[in-house]
Amino acid sequence: MLISDMMSPNVVSITPDETAALAARLLYRHNIGALPVCGEDGKLRGMLTDRDIVLRCVAAESDPATTPVKEIMSKGIVSVSPNDDVRVASRIMAAEQVRRLPVLSDDKVVGMVSLGDLAKTQAFDMEASKALSEISTNVKKK
Repeated sequence: MLISDMMSPNVVSITPDETAALAARLLYRHNIGALPVCGEDGKLRGMLTDRDIVLRCVAAESDPATTPVKEIMSKGIVSVSPNDDVRVASRIMAAEQVRRLPVLSDDKVVGMVSLGDLAKTQAFDMEASKALSEISTNVKKK
């Protein structure tokens, strides 16, 4: 099965100069845990999770209303292509200890695939289980 068969194509994103407060509202409003951070050209610049906002902004005593997303987002993001096999996503999630992957085509976000998406597909429940087990460990494997 291909990533394109199970990815969520409706992606909510944010630009690097928007605030952490706006990002938090988007996460809440759309009931999601991560936002791709895209430049004006539509290309992926990073990812921002609810955890990034809490740890890198709120816990650091920065003001979410004035803290730009680019200061707290994660960079060096791993991704998959719509034409990749689902097993590729599972292996990347496990190796990188992430629960969500942006799906890129021509360096632009065209979807998101999550560990939950893998788990919903019975054919890949073992891959999802293995990925979750590896994601949940404290030591990142290299």
